[in-house]
Amino acid sequence: MNPAPTPRRILLAVTGLTPQVVTETLYALACRKESPWVPDEIHLITTATGAENARLNLLLPGGWFHRLCADYQLPAIDFLVENIHILTDAAGRALDDIRTPEQNTLAADFITETVRRLTETADSELHVSIAGGRKTMGYYLGYALSLYGRLQDRLSHVLVSDPYETNREFYYPTPYDHPIHSRRGDKEITVDARNAQVDLADIPFVRLREGLPERLLTGTARFSQAVAAAQCSGREISLTFDLAAHTVTAGGEAVKLTPQNFTLLLWLARRRLASREPVHCRVYDSNRDAAHEYLALCRELFGAHGHETERAESGLKNGMDSTWFSPAKSRLNKALVKALGENGAQPYCIHPVGKRSDARFGLTLGPDHIRVQE
Repeated sequence: MNPAPTPRRILLAVTGLTPQVVTETLYALACRKESPWVPDEIHLITTATGAENARLNLLLPGGWFHRLCADYQLPAIDFLVENIHILTDAAGRALDDIRTPEQNTLAADFITETVRRLTETADSELHVSIAGGRKTMGYYLGYALSLYGRLQDRLSHVLVSDPYETNREFYYPTPYDHPIHSRRGDKEITVDARNAQVDLADIPFVRLREGLPERLLTGTARFSQAVAAAQCSGREISLTFDLAAHTVTAGGEAVKLTPQNFTLLLWLARRRLASREPVHCRVYDSNRDAAHEYLALCRELFGAHGHETERAESGLKNGMDSTWFSPAKSRLNKALVKALGENGAQPYCIHPVGKRSDARFGLTLGPDHIRVQE
């Protein structure tokens, strides 16, 4: 048997005017004695000025990134100019700094979308460093990872010993003597980069990805939208039907449902409002009463000769059993999860009640949380 493919390792960092954080973090990850972690590719998020600093200091022939790889004989790492992602304004112009509230919002959205894209597939492993750039950039990057991070993803901050931490000539501890100039008080001194101590502080973070709806996992994500969706579990629980418009809202969020999904959810909600027991739909045990109720609701909503009514009559001509109900239940639950996220959808999904061998199905949402606008 062929071994499972190794996840694509990605190092993502924010930088400002000090691209040293890239080589410091790479050294701390890839050159440690125990469990070295060598990325397959490196990505940066920065300003226009930060991008030029990174290009000139790290990526030119003989730049510090290439020197680090050569000094420690690291395998090939994909780190090109194209991997430097420059923050832009609303018109697509590169930003030189982040100062105004509008620029902060743009930076938050840019960082969030970058993290979403890099975590979109399961075959990647993302390590995020928040050591560089403005504090707001580090905050947004850490929060974005909290929103989109998976079990395999990590967050860290690099720690460099004094007096190397603020020294612009220092990029990583060299495996040979490398004198650099520094200051101690009013005096200028020379120190050896070889003696620097570089450590990585692993930062635990809360993973909120399971609470996000599918549209924010697979489509362009704005920071404010992702945060609002992650907070869905804290919203007031309510399920409201508008029969005239054939629409439903859950927790104040509009949920797009097919006619069958809408009918099934409304049927079970009405049963819940009437304090009726959940429905049994077993294999080879047709529930004719349930089928009659469901078809009556179809006629009420779509008319006796409506397309959805005729489709339901064809599917339920022998009553309602698990061969019809189970796929219908799964489609409805998937639609709710897609709209509300895994956590946000749970109060409104169809759940089994009772032992598995004799389970019935219905809504567990309390009647006080259901409203039907006739």
